[in-house]
Amino acid sequence: MAQENEMQSKKLAGSKAGPSVQKYLDFAEIKNDVVVMKDGTLRSILMVSSINFALKSEDEQNAIIQQYISFMNALDYPIQIVVQSRQLNVDDYLERLMKAEREQENDLLRIQIADYRAFVAELVEMGQIMNKQFFVIVPYNPLSDKRKNFWSRLSEVLSPALSVKLAEERFQKRRDDLLMRVRSIESNLGSMGLKAIMLNTQQLIELYYRAYNPELIDTEKLEDINEVRTSENSTVT
Repeated sequence: MAQENEMQSKKLAGSKAGPSVQKYLDFAEIKNDVVVMKDGTLRSILMVSSINFALKSEDEQNAIIQQYISFMNALDYPIQIVVQSRQLNVDDYLERLMKAEREQENDLLRIQIADYRAFVAELVEMGQIMNKQFFVIVPYNPLSDKRKNFWSRLSEVLSPALSVKLAEERFQKRRDDLLMRVRSIESNLGSMGLKAIMLNTQQLIELYYRAYNPELIDTEKLEDINEVRTSENSTVT
């Protein structure tokens, strides 16, 4: 039995490590407020506000519907609309209430804060209140890059430095074209009374982190990307 366990241990020790999780992700990197997909296409993500459609008058509802129809008919490229639902987390808010309760010198106000804190905690626990966020994903597919001729590919092989420079120039050109689409969509959403904000690099990383690790986002916070870069670039003298 001991010999079998030893053989099994050696077999496990000699086995190769499994593939990285990154192998199964559709995107290659996030930089300059843009998601770069593995196929070379780009994505920009807008966080969009909501409106209470039911509280609008009939004329306002009809106007919004017509503006939305015009917006969709004017698009000559696909977009993706994503609604993300998460259970509302009020732990930080309850902690601030508890701190205010401890620091409150007025006995009556202290009791009122305690009752309110208990009410909010019970309401969230019993009602399973959900927090919804709305996103519009804007893509850009540079079809012209697929028509690269033989001589352009050969020049990139013979001159790697030139290839890197051209790759960066192509990325900036594609990003500029993508941002033109983003500004157009922001304007169209604004006509419907919706506010849209383009997510930056840090916000994009946090969004994907929440999507792939929903159970960890409340316990393991991400570091600011600027602080990480500063730490990596620092040197000891």
